[in-house]
Amino acid sequence: MPPRLPSQPTLSFTRCFSTTPRTLAKSTAKRLEFEHSAIPPYPYGASRWYKQSNFGLYGMQKIRFGNMVSERNEIKTRRYWRPNVHQKRLWSVALGKFLRLRVTARVLRTVDKCGGLDEYLLGDKAGRIKELGMGGWKLRWRVMQSESVKERFRAEREALGLPPKEEVLIGEDGLPVTQEQVAEEIQKYDDALAKDVEIDIGEDEPEVKDVQFMAEEGKPGKVTV
Repeated sequence: MPPRLPSQPTLSFTRCFSTTPRTLAKSTAKRLEFEHSAIPPYPYGASRWYKQSNFGLYGMQKIRFGNMVSERNEIKTRRYWRPNVHQKRLWSVALGKFLRLRVTARVLRTVDKCGGLDEYLLGDKAGRIKELGMGGWKLRWRVMQSESVKERFRAEREALGLPPKEEVLIGEDGLPVTQEQVAEEIQKYDDALAKDVEIDIGEDEPEVKDVQFMAEEGKPGKVTV
């Protein structure tokens, strides 16, 4: 006689499905490729050593490692320093709304000196572009798509006596991008802003354990014959 199955389903008979979004379940490289498909390529590429900095304004800061030296015996113990990261709501004049981002204390001071988030993102020096990272590059692209910033750039070109610039849209893969794809990307980005959630928050980095760097070794005893 075949065994009778239980009337109530148990854990062995239930099938679990993942509720994680498909885009977030991919690797960091695949996620960046998906989210930056309609955006011009970032000239410095994604960060491979501190991947969390690809989804916020970190100012090129990473986890630093060093030694903790005791005063008495001068024993060195390995330790690490995490970046001073905060979750802040910053006002964007071009977009007319608050953006909740992960930013470091260093970037907050720079934003204050520049006069706002938009001025910080629109900096054209190589050092500023490099410290934006992938997350700041995408936010810079969104700010530059606003009508107020486009009009500002037109006025600057007219003041310099330059002809109007033809807008050529190039995607992450180097191929031309249509206006429909850009409009769709802007709509998705604005929908994320309307939910008042963090923009492009990456995964938390794994916990780094303290590793003993140097320890006193016992002196070998004398061998007597």
